[in-house]
Amino acid sequence: MVTLQVARPLVRMNEYRPLISSSLGRLKLVNVAVNNAIGLKWSCGGCRFCCYAVATGFFQPFKALTNNCSAIHGKGCHETSTGGKSTNIVWHDCPIGKPQREKLIQQKGCVIWITGLSGSGKSTLACALSQGLHSRRKLTYVLDGDNIRHGLNSDLSFESKDRAENIRRIGEVASLFADAGIICIASLISPFRKDRDACRALLAEGDFIEVFLDVPLKVCEARDPKGLYKLSRAGKIQGFTGIDDPYEEPLNCEILLQYKEGICSSPNEMAEEVISYLEERGYLQN
Repeated sequence: MVTLQVARPLVRMNEYRPLISSSLGRLKLVNVAVNNAIGLKWSCGGCRFCCYAVATGFFQPFKALTNNCSAIHGKGCHETSTGGKSTNIVWHDCPIGKPQREKLIQQKGCVIWITGLSGSGKSTLACALSQGLHSRRKLTYVLDGDNIRHGLNSDLSFESKDRAENIRRIGEVASLFADAGIICIASLISPFRKDRDACRALLAEGDFIEVFLDVPLKVCEARDPKGLYKLSRAGKIQGFTGIDDPYEEPLNCEILLQYKEGICSSPNEMAEEVISYLEERGYLQN
């Protein structure tokens, strides 16, 4: 018989919870109201039973038990954690997950991350790719860098710190789309490898597909579809990627689309190359 003791809790009787462990036998009724006082570290299936106290070491025998709370009452056990400025948060699982959603829509969720200089054709490729997949009855969503700044990221500037936050937010949103089973197409300059790699780390292995649209600066500047290169050269825009701010080319991208010797594939041709990659790796079926 294992008895868990606490010092004279002032509680109502309905605040007690019984727990059963096949390995330790029946645990005595324990007062949940003293969780914080004895150092709550775990929340088990919503009943907020304290399994592990750090302060005294008295509860150390129960540490192993908390690593498998399902052995107690068949429910999952989650550790309270901190995310950014948020504290005491617990991940809540749902029985419908990514595999179930993918099975429903007959495709596999992923992120196609198109990177390259301004004017390289990222947005055009993203739309052509979305059209090509739509014609195959596949569900996509395009996250365009400029479009996102009209809403979600309208509070961000083009200072280096805000540019990194812009990428981070888009990466998080893209990963949610992928988790929903959707093929998310993110189209934005994203000039720094560390920011792109951080977005890659949000997804499972293989679900982040980096597409580098490798078009020379002189070609992008000659196109200048938004007139931004002209403004940058005139000194009216500071920190413009490719002019007075660096662009770090991907080192190990999944797909490389190059402008070679004055020849550039059409957006539809490039889109088909990406679609072939998805087909070969089973993303268009489930």
